Amino acid sequence: MNLILASASPRRQELLKIFGLPFTVRVADIDETMDLSAPAAEEVGRVSCLKAMAIPHEDDDIVIAADTIVVCEGNILGKPRNEAHAAEMLRLLSGRDHQVMTGCTVLRGNRRVTFTEITDLHFRELSQKEIARYIASGEPMDKAGSYGIQGGAALFCTHMVGDYYNVMGLPLCRLGQVLKEIAPDMMEAHL
Repeated sequence: MNLILASASPRRQELLKIFGLPFTVRVADIDETMDLSAPAAEEVGRVSCLKAMAIPHEDDDIVIAADTIVVCEGNILGKPRNEAHAAEMLRLLSGRDHQVMTGCTVLRGNRRVTFTEITDLHFRELSQKEIARYIASGEPMDKAGSYGIQGGAALFCTHMVGDYYNVMGLPLCRLGQVLKEIAPDMMEAHL
């Protein structure tokens, strides 16, 4: 039995280490294009499922896959294409409520659990200078919505309701519950 994380994200890898379980990383090569006419929470779950199913594994292996998006004013915000796109996203988030949605799939044998965790956040008004300085740091460039709550964007968020780790890309509490359901043998041996 192997635990496999289907993600190259260093943040997800660090978060999964909190469980104290040995795991390997395998990256899924899939088309992550979302159907913008479908509900965002369903689509991000669907993409996580595609990632999990694309990973080669044995029947007893446990595969964890996740995909994170930011939704604001009905707009789905993934990773920025460039600095101008990052600035556009941060201007949209400035002074507004938004949601971070992480679709997560856990697969073992013929069992599969897919869920979407949603965290509500509010950003204070951001000045153009703050946005430019944050983008110049390079931090936003590989993150959904162009921000990392664990970094400089911590200074932007006035309140949050939900799982903080979900905003980082892996909803640990809910994931732990699913792992106890799908892999109680592994969880009991290591936790």
